[in-house]
Amino acid sequence: MELFELVRTIRTRDPARPTWLEAVTSYAGLHAVLIHRLAHALYRMGLKALARMVSHTGRFVTGIEIHPGARLGRRLFIDHGMGVVIGETAEVGDDVLIYHGVTLGGLSGQPGKRHPTIGDGVAIGAGAQVLGPILVGAGARVGANAVVVAEVPAGETVVGIPARPPQEHRVLPAKPVQAESPGYGLGFGPCDPVGEELAILRAEVAALRAEMAELRRRPARLDAAE
Repeated sequence: MELFELVRTIRTRDPARPTWLEAVTSYAGLHAVLIHRLAHALYRMGLKALARMVSHTGRFVTGIEIHPGARLGRRLFIDHGMGVVIGETAEVGDDVLIYHGVTLGGLSGQPGKRHPTIGDGVAIGAGAQVLGPILVGAGARVGANAVVVAEVPAGETVVGIPARPPQEHRVLPAKPVQAESPGYGLGFGPCDPVGEELAILRAEVAALRAEMAELRRRPARLDAAE
């Protein structure tokens, strides 16, 4: 029975190690998946309005919005879950871990496949945005707050905006810290593209100030020479 499979997954993957009763009664991710199963069955039967009503009820109860057309694999663990949005044509594999604030969204308003496909065993950190009909390969990890708009190879870790492997960012930590999942952080130590750009701008401003100070000193030197 899927309920027992989901509870075992929660108890295995959540460091809080909840009891069976806690997992069944207090985990919105579990409730969202079970409600989606009903909504998806109705959707496939052609009862789309009823499916959306069930899905909307699930959103109201859990804070997790899953379109009834989305396809979810087995043992999906949505941890915390508030603010998760999964679009109509999204496909999620088995044993996937999704944290709160994640969006599996589209970039096009045209019909057809417009949402991502998530492979088996993928972990997606809090606040990450995976957009468009792209593939995130099996075992890949998406860092928190990353924006993914291109395919991610199997087993790869991507961070930042736009999401890239950590070694491709300009500023790297002296000692990268690996983690079992991207969780609330980036998975490979601090990597802040916005901070990098601000640092570059600060350096340019400092150089301009030094140049202006030098230009102001030149007239004084000329007067002294005369």
